[in-house]
Amino acid sequence: FSWESLFWFLSLFYCAVGNGGNRKGRSRKWKEFLRFPHINECTELEKSIEQDYYSLCVKQPIGKQLFRLFCATKSDLQHCINLLDETAEYEVTPDDKRKNFGKELINKYLTSQVFKHSFILFYLSGAPFAEYQKSMYFDRFLQWKMVERRPITRDIFREYRVLGKGGFGEVCAYQSRASGKMYACKKLEKKRIKKQRGEAMALNEKQILERVNSRFVVSLAYAYETKEDLCLVLTLMNGGDLRFHIYNMGTEGLNKERVEFYAAEILCGLSHLHKKSIVYRDLKPENILLDDNGHIRISDLGLAIILPEEKLVKGRVGTVGYMAPEVITNTYYSVSVDWWGLGCLIYEMTDGNPPFRKHKERLPRQEMERRVLEMIENYGKKFDEDTKYICKSLLAKNPKERLGCKYGRGSEVIKGHVFFKDINFTRLEAGMMPPPFVPDPRAVYCADVLDIDQFSTVKGVSLGEVDENFYSKFNTGSVPVPWQNEMIETECFKDLNVFGPRGTRTPDLDRSIVIPKTKGQFMLNVSYVTLEHKTSSSTGIFVAIANNTLYGSKLYIFLLCQKSLGY
Repeated sequence: FSWESLFWFLSLFYCAVGNGGNRKGRSRKWKEFLRFPHINECTELEKSIEQDYYSLCVKQPIGKQLFRLFCATKSDLQHCINLLDETAEYEVTPDDKRKNFGKELINKYLTSQVFKHSFILFYLSGAPFAEYQKSMYFDRFLQWKMVERRPITRDIFREYRVLGKGGFGEVCAYQSRASGKMYACKKLEKKRIKKQRGEAMALNEKQILERVNSRFVVSLAYAYETKEDLCLVLTLMNGGDLRFHIYNMGTEGLNKERVEFYAAEILCGLSHLHKKSIVYRDLKPENILLDDNGHIRISDLGLAIILPEEKLVKGRVGTVGYMAPEVITNTYYSVSVDWWGLGCLIYEMTDGNPPFRKHKERLPRQEMERRVLEMIENYGKKFDEDTKYICKSLLAKNPKERLGCKYGRGSEVIKGHVFFKDINFTRLEAGMMPPPFVPDPRAVYCADVLDIDQFSTVKGVSLGEVDENFYSKFNTGSVPVPWQNEMIETECFKDLNVFGPRGTRTPDLDRSIVIPKTKGQFMLNVSYVTLEHKTSSSTGIFVAIANNTLYGSKLYIFLLCQKSLGY
């Protein structure tokens, strides 16, 4: 434990808990960052927003919360919400208790037809959804969406230590000043991207991350630009990467319980990507990260690709030693390459060595590729029969014979393998299975920052109008679902989502207030005015600060007065 690591731990602890009180790492100005616009400023959004029940009331976390608050005002709708909740609980009930729980639900709600999840959603998406869109709860949702869509700049974050580096720049610890939530910011240096012609790769990763919403894949919360960098603000994973745990925690390799658990979560992450028509193509221990609780996420989607509908792709991409035979031979492929990668990871977690070489063994690329194509992997004493069986099935040289590729059902076939007999995938996907290992919050599961190589200065690269067009595609601000989850998890939603007494509208939800649209006018609803006296050598400068409660902004009026006035 170096002094630098200790300083890093203490600084992270301080920023996570905040300065005391209930703000939990939020800035003193956190309410200004999240101040609601007046509902009449949401008119254009109201006209353009997708009028879809699933999108507004199920997929989006804040929309879901507000629709539930609306339903709570009507007993019949609250009855439906209760049934939905109990149905969800039934889905994650252990098999030995599920039958009795199901009978209790049917008896409670009278008929098995009403018990059907799809029937309830169909009902709620009709008249209740239409009524909800006329309520103050939907108006509040529009306000939250307006806050979500505000431009993002570096001023919204605090920046802490360097965590590591990627292909185009550093990865730093970030904290939202609005909510106090910790993130990792992956900085992509603009000049370095241009020098390495990495524009397509950078934009591809950003656009794929926007499509993904899984507890087993890192989430993109914000994408913005500074003068020097393009910034991806991602899930912070403090538990280190899988490579560190395999090789730096004592005996090389992991025990069977950890191997099975991590493999199951990786499988769930790959399954989510494949359902989105995304092939990952770069499975290796360095790209699997652990969070504070011991769960894993797949990271670094720079080499991932979206499959054209019902088509295959080809390309020699990935990491030497982990690329599937069909990648090495440059033939067409689809998700088969990811199942090969899963086999490589299960093997390496178990043995403490990759399948086709020893740890730290350095080989020419040609020799490594020859081994992948021709060599049969060796299974030592660390492999029980189930582990050996799944590795052999996933590491089949011919993708047509590989587990997950033969019957067209992919992840479902692999989930049914005897290797995963102790995993309840329904509970795992709901986040209800405890990890077998929880990282020590006092430990730092990575290299010291002093060991991270610094990037050299990029010289001779200039940025122009074409580059600015590319940056505009990248600089899209908050990503809806992760941002809304941040607001809920940090209790900003709870603290700000306040209505009037006895369920009435607050002034910011009062549609009777007319907002003038005349250019050049600024109508003030002044709640207070303060004066600050700042002097120069010959002039007294007074700053009148008028708080505009209607617009959530401030007007600064500078008054120049002669010092002879006696101030």
